[in-house]
Amino acid sequence: MIETEYIERLTKVEERSKSNTHQIEDLKPVINEIHTMSKTMVELISEVRHTNENVSNISEKMERIDSKVEEIEKRPGKNWSATKRTFFTSITSSIGTAVAAGILYLISKGGI
Repeated sequence: MIETEYIERLTKVEERSKSNTHQIEDLKPVINEIHTMSKTMVELISEVRHTNENVSNISEKMERIDSKVEEIEKRPGKNWSATKRTFFTSITSSIGTAVAAGILYLISKGGI
């Protein structure tokens, strides 16, 4: 009787072993897919880091371009201020020259 129990138990263990082997074989493609997805995720993370670096570089360049544009936008105002100053100086100098010429003319004619 003990021998039959051993045979039954051995048969059950073999059946369980076959079932486990089938389950493992069924899981192998899933494990391979998980490995593939893991490798893909590593590549994606690397690409995202690279993209972030590029975006940072572009942001820095955009900041420099913005400051240059602001400087260029200010130039006409500076030029206009310089033009007004030059015009005022010219008019003032002309009036001063005319007054001085008038005074010299009057002095030379004996009017003063």
